[in-house]
Amino acid sequence: MTPNKFSRLTQRGLGLIGQGVLIMIAIATVFAVFQAISHIWQARAITIGDLLLLFLYLEVMSMLDHYLGSGNLPVRYPLYIGIIALARYLVLDIAEIDAWRMFALSGSIFLIALAILVVRYGHVRFPYTDGTDLQSK
Repeated sequence: MTPNKFSRLTQRGLGLIGQGVLIMIAIATVFAVFQAISHIWQARAITIGDLLLLFLYLEVMSMLDHYLGSGNLPVRYPLYIGIIALARYLVLDIAEIDAWRMFALSGSIFLIALAILVVRYGHVRFPYTDGTDLQSK
């Protein structure tokens, strides 16, 4: 079934809106990197929280770059960002975190790491096809 004119127009419009949002995310991320570097410069000290925050921004930019370059987004990138965000929260609030919350955060990081391993294993063991193999059979 071929899409009608309205469907194609809607799809094109949503694509343009999506590209605009991606550009806004990229600009906001670059601005946030400069803010973080400015904060580090003014404080005259670099903390592990600052480094993890910069690494978070780097992962977001890497995810955007990969998506804009290939048109697809591996599920691993948001999982990496999740691990870094949880690690940053754990590092920054270590003094106020009780044992159960620390255990829950550590367990969450472990589960996300396992999910990354499963995704990577599945990708290697069962590689994606472009769909042409299925059509020829």
